[in-house]
Amino acid sequence: MTFAAPLEAKSIRFRARSFVAFTLTPEAPLDVWLESLDRWVGNSPGYFAGRPVVLDLNTLKPDVVAIEALVDLLGQRGIRIYAIELDGGTELGAHLPPVLVGAKEATTDGLLQPSRKAGRAEDATPAGDTKAAGDIKAEAGDLKAGDLKPASDARAQPKDAKIAAPDAGTLMIRSPIRSGQLIFHPHGDVIVLGSVASGSEIVATGSIHVYGTLRGRASAGAQGNTAARVFCRRNEAELLSVDGWYCTAEEMDPSVRGKPVQAFLDNGMLRIAPFS
Repeated sequence: MTFAAPLEAKSIRFRARSFVAFTLTPEAPLDVWLESLDRWVGNSPGYFAGRPVVLDLNTLKPDVVAIEALVDLLGQRGIRIYAIELDGGTELGAHLPPVLVGAKEATTDGLLQPSRKAGRAEDATPAGDTKAAGDIKAEAGDLKAGDLKPASDARAQPKDAKIAAPDAGTLMIRSPIRSGQLIFHPHGDVIVLGSVASGSEIVATGSIHVYGTLRGRASAGAQGNTAARVFCRRNEAELLSVDGWYCTAEEMDPSVRGKPVQAFLDNGMLRIAPFS
């Protein structure tokens, strides 16, 4: 008699992943907060497109009906809410984003070497748990009324990146930035000795210096530093931004493409000029 060997049940593998997200924290009066948000979105249209956003309601503490209305209002502005932070065990319907449970404050510890932890890290809420050392980490920054600037969009350098710190306020990256990488430095300038590939992004509270070709996105002055600048040896950038004011590749004058340039604010307007 022949017996068939029992089939082994295939186990289901669960893995945790982390994603970068912004945190919007509405404040009363809500209509004033929405006006501030509209002004910021007007300066940077499409900035939230495709970006997950966490809605922190612990300051406003609205009821369920008000939450539904607010999520709808944000959706009309092209802001998709991926999760809600709200203490107190409020039950939300299945038609609303899920409530985050167990969120805790995160800083840039682990992203920077101890010698470079100058100043206070940005308030942040993790969008997921942190991966193993050497993998990319994610944090969510706050956008609050009156200070609606792109903030705290952070991932760690990959394990093969070579980083050195010439001083407490500068992050030096000796290797090229590859497509898909996102670099964030909350304490000053970023210096890249290599090139920055298309599909990558650098965000710095200070200035950004790229000594190779800049093909990705560069956002300087991320927390209201209007004196910050972006410098690159060869401008093929997808986007250049200072303090939230930006210019895309399609909007740039052809005369500044493929050349050394600097981007800076001049009387509240973003200028891109040749640099030698």
